[in-house]
Amino acid sequence: MLPKAEIPPLNKAPGTGPLPIRPSSSVILLSPANQVLLLHRVAKSTSFASAHVFPGGNLSSFHEGDDYPLPKDAELHRDSEAYRLAAVRETFEESGILLARRQDGGGLLELSEEELEEGRREVFGDRVKFTAWLEGKGGEADIENLIPFTRWITPQNQRKRFTTQMYLYMLPLNTTTAESQTRTVVQTPTHDGGVEHTAALFDSPSTWLAKASAGEIILYPPQFYLLTLISRFLPKQSSNYDEQREKLISFLRRVPTSSVKHPTSDIPWAEKVMSPEVVSFAKQGSYGNGRVILGLAKPGQELMDSGRGGDVERVVLVDFRKEEVEEVKEEQTEGGEVVKKVVKTAVRVPRDLEVMERAEAMAMAAAPEKKGKGSSKL
Repeated sequence: MLPKAEIPPLNKAPGTGPLPIRPSSSVILLSPANQVLLLHRVAKSTSFASAHVFPGGNLSSFHEGDDYPLPKDAELHRDSEAYRLAAVRETFEESGILLARRQDGGGLLELSEEELEEGRREVFGDRVKFTAWLEGKGGEADIENLIPFTRWITPQNQRKRFTTQMYLYMLPLNTTTAESQTRTVVQTPTHDGGVEHTAALFDSPSTWLAKASAGEIILYPPQFYLLTLISRFLPKQSSNYDEQREKLISFLRRVPTSSVKHPTSDIPWAEKVMSPEVVSFAKQGSYGNGRVILGLAKPGQELMDSGRGGDVERVVLVDFRKEEVEEVKEEQTEGGEVVKKVVKTAVRVPRDLEVMERAEAMAMAAAPEKKGKGSSKL
């Protein structure tokens, strides 16, 4: 049984220390064809505005109150039943995809589109507890098949802070044998009506990364980093999905996690905690000068003496810049006509992201400026 704990207060009086950390969960959801689901957040969002993100969100005292993590203890930053329930619930609320199993042990819970949409509205509106709604449908959240895959803690200098448990979830593969054929019914992902997201789509990790590099979508460092890690195991040119998953799972279980001799190398991916910090600036590289080098080895101030940590071998290079993002809004006139308007918002977004070995990045930071493209690798 995973640990249980109490509900933490999320409000803190101003001037009394660091801002409170909001516990949240996020899911890297793989389709039967090993594509990854990303959601496009609205431009008016207070966090990750206009970015493409994994489904996920904050833990809820209403839905996960019985299993909520401790407010100040280190257990706040560990995988628990509360984080897992929130991951399944938020994925359902945000995309309509229900990661649940039948209580009788008969596999994934399958419901009609009408039942799913009605349940989605009821759960999102806090009119019924998620677990109670599932039980009424003869199901339970499939928390056992969530694979912990790093935790991210927002640095202390940020306006809003989160401790986010990342999970990997693999929808069952479609299989065909001489005796039988099984096909997983995957609900078509849909956005939440524009409340927080305007699109929900599956695509290959390499395609998402290519779109980010081309400036077509916005990815933040955690999403870019995790997609980069898994992309080499899920090439879109191959259709041997079972073999891809075996290699990915083998990578996630492997210890040490890097070739660099360091205490963090002995921390498995399920236990790694990363709080990005600026360690230097790149003076040369494939996108020009001045990109920030974000280190991922430290777990943040709250866990500095806990023996936990992240990835000492890799860093993320990123250029944070102000850009105008566009959002299409529909407004109804007095005559009843629906008019679409484009609203522009200036936001600070990450661009020119790249994951590379820390040693190589630090050499770029120390080297004199010169023209030419740097190399990118894991």
